[in-house]
Amino acid sequence: MTASPLSAPQGAGATVFPILIAVSLCHMLNDVMQSLLAALYPLIKTEFALDYWQIGLLTFAFQVTASLLQPAVGIVTDRRPLPMSLPFGMGFTFCGLVLLSYAPSYPLLLAGAMLIGLGSSVFHPEASRVARLASGGRFGLAQSLFQVGGNFGASLGPLLAAFIVVPQGRHSVVLFCALALLGIGILARVGRWYGEHLRSTARRVADRTLPLPRNRVVFALAILALLTFSKNFYMASISSYYTFYLIETFGLSTQAAQMMLFLFLGAVAAGTILGGPIGDRFGAMTVIWISILGVLPFTLALPHAGLAGTAILSVIIGLILASAFPAIVVYAQDLLPGRVGMVAGIFFGFAFGMGGIAAALLGVLADVHGLRTVYLACSVLPAVGLLTVFLPRRATFQH
Repeated sequence: MTASPLSAPQGAGATVFPILIAVSLCHMLNDVMQSLLAALYPLIKTEFALDYWQIGLLTFAFQVTASLLQPAVGIVTDRRPLPMSLPFGMGFTFCGLVLLSYAPSYPLLLAGAMLIGLGSSVFHPEASRVARLASGGRFGLAQSLFQVGGNFGASLGPLLAAFIVVPQGRHSVVLFCALALLGIGILARVGRWYGEHLRSTARRVADRTLPLPRNRVVFALAILALLTFSKNFYMASISSYYTFYLIETFGLSTQAAQMMLFLFLGAVAAGTILGGPIGDRFGAMTVIWISILGVLPFTLALPHAGLAGTAILSVIIGLILASAFPAIVVYAQDLLPGRVGMVAGIFFGFAFGMGGIAAALLGVLADVHGLRTVYLACSVLPAVGLLTVFLPRRATFQH
C-alpha cells in the first residue's frame, strides 16, 4: 500500500506539495481568524465607545503577545522540535475567538486578542520549519506558498466580517471557531508527517556554520529588521485604520470600506505568492530592492488621491510591498543555517511586534492630528529601502 504524503515523509529532494498546501491552508485559517479582530474594530468601537488609542492597544495586545513569544518558541524548537505544538497552538486561537465573541468588557477583549496572538506565536515558527522541510530546496517557493495562505486569510477576514459579522453582530464571531477545529485536525496530520520526517533524519547533524563573519551577519540581520520595520509600520496604517480613513474621507459605508480593505489585502496575497518564485529565479536582493524602495512613489501619492485613485494605489502598494517578506525570510535563513525556527520566530514576531507598536502610536497620532496625517507621515517609510545597498551579496556566502 502506498503511503499518503500527509502520513509519511518523502525524499529530501522532492517538493512535498501536499504538506505545503496543508500548512498554507492552516495559515489561511489562522489568519482569517486573527484578521477578524481588525475587521471588528468599527463594531466594537461603537459598542464599547472606544477611542482610537484603545483600538491601537487591541492591535498592540495581539501583535506584541505574538512578537515576544515567537522568537522564544523558534529557539526552543530549533533544539527540540515539537510537531504536535501545531494543533495545540490553534487551540489558543479557538479560545481567543470565544472571548472576542462574548467578552462583556474591554479588558476581556484584550485577553481575547492576546490569546489569538499566543496561537500565532506557537504556529508560525514550527509551520515555517515544516514548509522549509517540504520545499525540496525551492525555499522561496515554499515560503511564498506558506505566507500566501496567511495573506489570503487576512484578506478574507474583512470580507467575511462585512457579510457575516457586521449584519449579525459581534456574537457571530463564534461561528468561526469551526475554522479553528478544522485547522486543529489538519495540523494534527501535518504534525504526524513532521514527526516521521524527524525520526527518519534523526542521525543527521544540521550544519550551523555561519556563511559570513559574525559581525557581518549581525549587521545584515539589523538591516533586514529595519526593512521589515518600514514595511510593517506602513502595513499597520492600512490594516488598523484604512476603513476609518475611507469612511471619514470619502463617506463610505462600513461594508464598502471593508470591501476596499479586502482589495488591498488580496493584493498583498498576490504579492506574497509572486515574491518567492521571483526571488528563487532572480535573487532575494532583487526582490527586496524592488519591493521596499519601488513602492515609494505610490505611498507618497496615496494621501492626495481621490476615491478611485485610492483604490488603485492601495492595490499597487499591497502587491509590491508584500513581495519582499518571503525573500527577507529566506535570505535571513541562509544567514543563520540550522536556525530556521529562530529566524521565522524573529521575523514573523518582529513583523507582529512592529505592527502592534505602530498601531498604538498611529492611533495616538490619529486622535491628535487626524487620519490623513497618519498616511502623510507613513508615506515616506519605504525610503528605508535604500539600506538594501548595505546587504552582502549572496555570492559572498560560504558554501
